[in-house]
This record gives sequence, structure tokens and C-alpha cells, in this order.
Amino acid sequence: MQDSQDEDSDYLYKIVLVGEAGVGKTHLLSRYIKGTLPKNPTSTIGVEFATRTVPLLSGGTVRAQIWDTAGQERYKSITSAHYRRAVGALLVYDVTSEKSFINLRKWLADLKENAEEDIVIMLVGNKIDLCQTTPLMKKVSTEMGQKFAQEHGMLFEETSAVTVTRVREAFENLLQEIYSVKSRTHKGMKTNESFGNVLIPQLTQRSRVNCCI
Repeated sequence: MQDSQDEDSDYLYKIVLVGEAGVGKTHLLSRYIKGTLPKNPTSTIGVEFATRTVPLLSGGTVRAQIWDTAGQERYKSITSAHYRRAVGALLVYDVTSEKSFINLRKWLADLKENAEEDIVIMLVGNKIDLCQTTPLMKKVSTEMGQKFAQEHGMLFEETSAVTVTRVREAFENLLQEIYSVKSRTHKGMKTNESFGNVLIPQLTQRSRVNCCI
């Protein structure tokens, strides 16, 4: 998946989507980038990525390079390598799956070990559409998600890629918070200067990556 736009941007942020297989990471990314759901959804193999240019509230633009990582354990060595230099992450669980919520600690530990030290994380409870008609399907309450996010210093959203609920907000609130954190860290920088390790080298865009970078 790729963003067809080729606009200049002021900043380039590497973002990763992390979480168990089947929580809807690929659906969230497809909905945000393309505005549609995958036509033939399959489990992500290794890592895929897409890009999108997003305007900042303070002016200027961010080029978000968003990496969708596989949730299966057998791809852990590949996906963990792609956390390097990530300045933001969407840590995703399925609100109808208690297991996907319990395993967040494992994914969070991997992020802390391999990504940037000051990585900004958005905790995302996905698939809330499944609970709208059948509330009993919701196994992870909003309060549980909020508490976990607060305990670990994360942002929080509940989303649905199917009904397009809070999808854009999850991605763009994360990007805005990354910018805000970096701005506070690098006070005195002009808006057209880079934030050092916030920027990563431009990569040849590929729809799928099956080896470590």
C-alpha cells in the first residue's frame, strides 16, 4: 500500500502498528490510507508499509511512514528489527478479545526495547463495531483500556475500521503528539529545521518487506 502523493514535507516520522494477529492493524491502515478495507484480507507476512502526508495544527506537514507489522510469533525477529528508529506506534488490541489485551505487555516491552527511547504510543482498542449490536461481545471495557494507557503513559482511542470510527483521529493525534514532544525537546529550533533522529532516510517504497532492515 502506498500513498500516491509525492508532496514535500517538513518532517518524516516512522510509525509502526503493533499487536496480535487478527486485531485489525491492516484494516486500520488501509482505511486510513485508501479509505477502503482490504479486498482480500490476509495475515501480514513480515512487514508492509504505506505513507501519507499530514498537515500539522501548528503549520507545516509531516510525512508519516507507517509500518504494518505481522502479529505472528514466527515473524518476531523481522518485525522487531523494523521498530528501530520508530518515533511513534499504534499498539492495537481487539476489544472482543481479552487475550489480545493481555498480550499488550509483551508488545509494549518489544517496542521499548527496539524503538526510539522517547517513542510516543497510542493504545488502540479496535473492532468496536462488533459491540454496537451485541454489547456482550466486548471483553475489554473502555475503562480497562484507559487505565492501561494511563499506567504506561500512552494516548488512547477506540476505533472501528469497518464503520470508520476514530481511525483518522488515532493516526493524526499520534502524529501531532510526536511533533509536540519533539518540539518541547528541541526548543529553539526553527520550524524548517529537522529534529535530528526524528527524521529517517528516504526509503525506496515497497509494498512488502520480508527481511530485516
